[in-house]
Amino acid sequence: MLNLLKLRGIGPAHQIEWNLAQRLNVVTGDNGLGKTFLLECAWWALTGVWSGYPAYPRSDATKTAPSITFRIGNGKQSHSGQTITYNWDRLEWPIPTMRNTFAGLSIFAQIDESFTILDPSKQFLSGDKRSDEGNQDALIHFSRSQVWDGVEERQGGRTRVLCNGLIRDWVTWQNAADQTRFQEFCAALKSLSPHPTEEPLIPGQPTRLPGDARDIPTLKFSYGEVPILLCSAGIQRIVALAYLLIWAWNEHVVTSRLMRKSPTRNIALLIDEMESHLHPFWQRAIVPALMDVVQSLASEVQTQMIISTHSPLVLASLESRFDPMVDSLFHLYQENGQVQLDDVPFVKRGRVDLWLISDLFGLKQPRSKVAEETIEEAKRLQQLGLVPEEEVKKVSDKLVKVLAPDDEFWPRWTYFAEQRGVHL
Repeated sequence: MLNLLKLRGIGPAHQIEWNLAQRLNVVTGDNGLGKTFLLECAWWALTGVWSGYPAYPRSDATKTAPSITFRIGNGKQSHSGQTITYNWDRLEWPIPTMRNTFAGLSIFAQIDESFTILDPSKQFLSGDKRSDEGNQDALIHFSRSQVWDGVEERQGGRTRVLCNGLIRDWVTWQNAADQTRFQEFCAALKSLSPHPTEEPLIPGQPTRLPGDARDIPTLKFSYGEVPILLCSAGIQRIVALAYLLIWAWNEHVVTSRLMRKSPTRNIALLIDEMESHLHPFWQRAIVPALMDVVQSLASEVQTQMIISTHSPLVLASLESRFDPMVDSLFHLYQENGQVQLDDVPFVKRGRVDLWLISDLFGLKQPRSKVAEETIEEAKRLQQLGLVPEEEVKKVSDKLVKVLAPDDEFWPRWTYFAEQRGVHL
């Protein structure tokens, strides 16, 4: 797992030092401050491969400045950190000639619904065993369509199937004599459902769609069975995540067995914008459910999760699970024109609206922007004391348009308005 990531001369800040917790790491912050950038750098530290464009030095970086320092450990023992300095002559980040340790099974779910998976059991199937060039077989990048349709490549005049894809694997698992894999998948879908007891995600019978020769998996709903390709974006994202968790772990176990090795005892799971496409019901349940699913795959394996989120519901969902001994909450923010990353205490707030008005999200009020501005205008009038009746009437009319009839601000304002001759 990743213990330390120190970035110098790259990204939105001159320098960031990120000390990660061993189980759950949650990163919050406004758009454009570097949440995705942090996850991409964490992925590079774990795997030696960029998931997209490599980090590029800041315009104000000196030739000796840009560097990435990382330290990887197994939770009980940490290896010494390694520092990689940007190569200006080649305009790239050099691959370490010798990593002092490799990460475990690593999975990165990106915001564009693509995935990247690195399987350490395949680390040295090809390439120089002394370097990360052996990642050629260990690493698979899935575009959104490849998650569903599979990944193949041509090599030496033959086609290698790296992954069958969700559609074929789901049907194969469902029809197999040995139902173990399918039962694991069904259990994961149920756990990750927004309503696990009332309306869980349950596979139906495969069906056909016009113009497609494949059997297409379905999900059961109260109104009938729906082909997975026709389900909502939120359902598809979670089903894809469940599938790749099951597939990646089992593929790792099978490959390890073929190589006469023991499976890894570490899994790193990175998810960018955890709440993407998800209804509030789902947002307030997804992370704890995901923690349970990963733990159920292999109870003896230690999992480190690194997620970014804009959702107060996601943070509220962690109140019963967050353990400061193994979990951390991080906040990216701007101060005096500089981006800062803080490890902030996790405080139970009890209500989602209280998360919204916390420093993590920065809202003054858990209302619409127009309602907030109108209330601020009303408060300014209250502070003035002597205010013309027409001004009070004008603001009262605005408040009627933007506030609910039972809003908690009304008693305070009603008393003030009536004292100045305005009756609501």
